[in-house]
Amino acid sequence: MSQASSGKPADPGRERDFGLVFEAGAEAMLVLDPEADRIIDANAAAARLLGHPRAALRGMAASGLHPGQRPALIVFTQAVQAEGRWWTHTLSPRHGAGRVLELEAVGTALPGGLVLVTLFDLDERRRRQIDREADRHMRAGLSEWQRMERIFRDIERENQLILRAAGEGIYGVNADGMTTFVNPAAERMLGWAAADLVGRDMHAAVHHTHPDGCPYPHRDCPIYAAFRDGAVHQVDDEVFWRRDGTSFPVEYTSTPIRDRGALVGAVIVFRDVSQRREADERLRQALAEVVTLRERLELENAYLKEEIRAGSHHQGIIGRSPAIEAIRRQIDLVAGTDATVLVTGESGTGKELIARAIHEASRRRERPLIRVNCAAVPRDLFESEFFGHARGAFTGALRDRVGRFELADGGTLFLDEVGEIPLDLQGKLLRVLQERSFERVGEERTRAVDVRLVAATNRDLKEEVRRGRFRGDLYFRLNVFPIGATPLRERPEDIPLIAQHMLTGAAHRLGVPEPRLTEGDVRRLTRYDWPGNVRELENAIERGVILAQRGRLRLDLPEAGEAAPSATIARHGHAGAVPGQRPRSETERRAHDRAEIVEALALCGGKIFGPGGAAELLGLRPTTLASRMKAYGIRRA
Repeated sequence: MSQASSGKPADPGRERDFGLVFEAGAEAMLVLDPEADRIIDANAAAARLLGHPRAALRGMAASGLHPGQRPALIVFTQAVQAEGRWWTHTLSPRHGAGRVLELEAVGTALPGGLVLVTLFDLDERRRRQIDREADRHMRAGLSEWQRMERIFRDIERENQLILRAAGEGIYGVNADGMTTFVNPAAERMLGWAAADLVGRDMHAAVHHTHPDGCPYPHRDCPIYAAFRDGAVHQVDDEVFWRRDGTSFPVEYTSTPIRDRGALVGAVIVFRDVSQRREADERLRQALAEVVTLRERLELENAYLKEEIRAGSHHQGIIGRSPAIEAIRRQIDLVAGTDATVLVTGESGTGKELIARAIHEASRRRERPLIRVNCAAVPRDLFESEFFGHARGAFTGALRDRVGRFELADGGTLFLDEVGEIPLDLQGKLLRVLQERSFERVGEERTRAVDVRLVAATNRDLKEEVRRGRFRGDLYFRLNVFPIGATPLRERPEDIPLIAQHMLTGAAHRLGVPEPRLTEGDVRRLTRYDWPGNVRELENAIERGVILAQRGRLRLDLPEAGEAAPSATIARHGHAGAVPGQRPRSETERRAHDRAEIVEALALCGGKIFGPGGAAELLGLRPTTLASRMKAYGIRRA
């Protein structure tokens, strides 16, 4: 009775008729609807193989037949729908009796998004291969040849349907290595017609050369070895050659054929594994990319943590002086572009804060600001630091390393003390800035990079170019948009604002009550010359918070009218510059600073660091003093 006449819904397994081949086929077949995760139909052979009644299989969830293997089932069905035909050994359905079956599943895409899955019992296949071996081979003469030919004809005739339907290439060879039959799949893969191969030496036609191009002698061929040693040979790392001279990777099994105990030839089953190899290679490349990205993210994370620690108490660009307002206007103008910025100024004037403000106001603010202190990078490691290196590029390069340019991709790279880059490496930096690409040390692959560059220096780069210590072309490439960081002594009106901000921050960091900044403190702070600029002011405020008593800040500064470094030297018995006198020009100021450093070194016997050293005498950080000595060309006595 039809569904319309009965008024009852049709059995889901009867919704479609998949034909006599499906119903009466000897091989187990299932029709799946991957979208609904449902078995549409199963033939009788599938019911026997899987140990479930056919009615129970119809409508069963396909994933229910493969407990714990849903991801593998999804991958398989998607591959079938994408390629039209796919196979796998990874799916292991559970028999109705509870045991796990070892099967090969071959899927074919059907119209309407359905998938036909043919299941082959691998144990039974192995038994059939053994059973197909003939009992005996004729000893000699024409009768032996005719019998051997008859055996292969029988094999071909009895298995004609299988040979024609199989997706794997199958061919037979006799004991002389001559081809006896070739199935259609083998014809398609090899580009040869069966008529052109039958009766020919198959090894010479399709297996004559190794993957690397070396000749492949008959005596070494595992296919021919099968009818010599009587063993099954399985190989997965060789190639077959097509008629047009191209090759493709194969996996094959060569199974010996016996006739009454005598070896008469072999049957070879092979498959083209190009797609699998390509997929494996894509997976390998993807995994390598994941490793690279993970390393980059780890480096970014570590770098950003370092930046957070280093910048957790930075004071920002604070002030209302005309000089600071001018800097803010310049930042607003340039931040929205990708123009290279060169920030100049004395040590401690906040050049890095200007770079950070430019980055935070730019479209790149979601990516990191990567800082490189060029003065702190050893000469031999400049290339590796900037561009990274490949494993084994030099002694000690135990793994690939991501350089700062690659780390800053999409963001901003801040090159502090750019004037310290060795002259012979400045050309490589210029090339990257111009071509926006680079190669890691020890690697030929060119990598594109999108980086916005901000450079800073306390040197007069124009003078460095004139003296041949800095490349002129690199200077002009960096000096697209110059910003000058103003010394603190030239904007004394900003000192109270900065000091109060620093005072609050220092008290919070040190976990002590915030001392009061009095009018007297402000007057003392504004009278001081601040050769170390904002950095020196920050140190003085933090020291004053530590020394504070009863809420009163104690500033350890020279008295009114004293010029700090010169006055300190004078107290040790050596004449310095006239108190309160300031250089009238940049050249005079540099000469004045240089003379003070030379005097301090002479008083301290050349000692720079530690108690009684020149840095302590001048009220500077040892690193600041060392940087100034290098800038002024002063050598330790």
